[in-house]
Amino acid sequence: MRITGGMLKGRMTETPRGKMKIRPAMDKMRESVFAILSPSLAGKSFLDLFSGSGTIAIEAVSHGAAKVTLCEMDRAKAPVIFRNVRMAEEAGVRIQCHFMAVELFLKRCRDSFDFIFLDPPFPYRFREELIQTAADRHLLTESGTLLVHYPAEDALPETISSLALADRRTYGRSTVSFYQYERFLHAPARTDTF
Repeated sequence: MRITGGMLKGRMTETPRGKMKIRPAMDKMRESVFAILSPSLAGKSFLDLFSGSGTIAIEAVSHGAAKVTLCEMDRAKAPVIFRNVRMAEEAGVRIQCHFMAVELFLKRCRDSFDFIFLDPPFPYRFREELIQTAADRHLLTESGTLLVHYPAEDALPETISSLALADRRTYGRSTVSFYQYERFLHAPARTDTF
């Protein structure tokens, strides 16, 4: 997969082969999402959940994130992830990698992040619960943004715990919803389809 923008633009990441299947986030979706986030990413912290190959985490580094953490349950993907994240070190950032269930990571995590990106497998049915856990445990900074990528035919509520929908973008058959703490929202949610 190709890094779509920033200082590592055009670099390619590996994806696991054979039985280790992952669902890479679409290039168009990643490019659009990071175009939205890029002005705010410099020096910020970023958490990539259900990381797969680590491409989203690397994209965050490429766009200026200074502290990046990823979590992937499938340890079989670790060799590919470790090879991929080496390119982030060229940009001066060491990506912290955790190999465990995202649910467990969220319960154990003591850090907070400016951006959290959730990209669970499309059949996954507990997205709302994960968002609620992140909000209730204050894993998102006060002015932070939580993003979740999911099938366009599924629905997520406009408010989850203390988070409210700030933006929603649809890319073909998938959607990315952006949540922020309600008290920091100043405008109604925006929704676009590409």
